[in-house]
Amino acid sequence: MARLNKQFESATVEWPTPYNLWNPLNEEFGFTLDVCATKENSICKEFYTKEQDGLLQPWSGVYWMNPPYGREMVAWLKKANEEKRNGVITVALIPSRTNTGWWHDIV
Repeated sequence: MARLNKQFESATVEWPTPYNLWNPLNEEFGFTLDVCATKENSICKEFYTKEQDGLLQPWSGVYWMNPPYGREMVAWLKKANEEKRNGVITVALIPSRTNTGWWHDIV
């Protein structure tokens, strides 16, 4: 039972994107910007940092998003969904949690 209690806990909510996953996606989509990165884990040449707060920035083009995997992830998914109405394409690396409300409401 203890293992289940720790299953979704982590010391950090920021994880780098594996290049073997990102490279073929970038070849297909041609990402112009990473909307939520750090200088240490940025994968696109252009990116928004936490200080720039990509949630407050205007989006346009084709974006990569590997959001923080905490409670704030939902805000990033909502922003991507809103920007979709403006023609923005966002590809997101998110956990598959199909039993959650946010998955059914947003994804």
